[in-house]
Amino acid sequence: MTEGYDFTNRTALITGAASGIGAACARWLDRQGIGKLVLVDLDGDGLTKLGLSCDVETHAADVADEAFWQSLGSKLDRLDHAVVNAGIGTGGQIAELDFAEWRRVMAINLDGAFLTLSTALRAMRTNGRGSAVITASVTGIKPVPGIGAYGVSKAAVAHMARIAAAENAEHKIRVNAIAPGGVDTAIWNSPELQAQFAQHGREAVIAQMGSTTPRGQFATADELARDIGYLLSDASANVTGTVLTSDGGYTL
Repeated sequence: MTEGYDFTNRTALITGAASGIGAACARWLDRQGIGKLVLVDLDGDGLTKLGLSCDVETHAADVADEAFWQSLGSKLDRLDHAVVNAGIGTGGQIAELDFAEWRRVMAINLDGAFLTLSTALRAMRTNGRGSAVITASVTGIKPVPGIGAYGVSKAAVAHMARIAAAENAEHKIRVNAIAPGGVDTAIWNSPELQAQFAQHGREAVIAQMGSTTPRGQFATADELARDIGYLLSDASANVTGTVLTSDGGYTL
């Protein structure tokens, strides 16, 4: 086991765990010897197909459901780590965006992240230590036209991570965020791209979008899981309140 990466007998909570970065984090922690994973996603069937070897507790739930978190929080007898990852994408310029769509994005990406993190922090305080990582986005750092609601929500959760880090250092809890650039996940399977996928193929369209970054390609979910795993682990014991940009140089 690499020094600082021993998760034996620890418990981690992951939201948005049925696919993409969340699923990759679950598999990465499983390989590092995590004792138990508490996985949350609307796709309950997807949670059961991850092929994990550790103890797994799954919840098919909406992260924006306050009642769900109240119920789960009362049952979390131990929590060492949290990956606050569930999120949705959207399109549309701010001047043209319907308020209902704005609220839909904020409900999942911001309200859901708040409910997840606050529940996790209370459980970690009981435990006396812990670390959490919130999935933000480079669109919360660099203004990208046409995805205003998404970018605003991700800027907000990044700053929430900083505030939570300052509030919880005395409780020996570290909180960080990660700001990915393009990652090949299901978030790209949007109605706006379906026509291009149908004409050129999904793999070709994703490769073309990734070619515009300095790295020349999108990241994989597994690459992001390794970055998140570092922030969760004892190897980053001196790192808290940071937003790690992992974007292949996009923000350059």
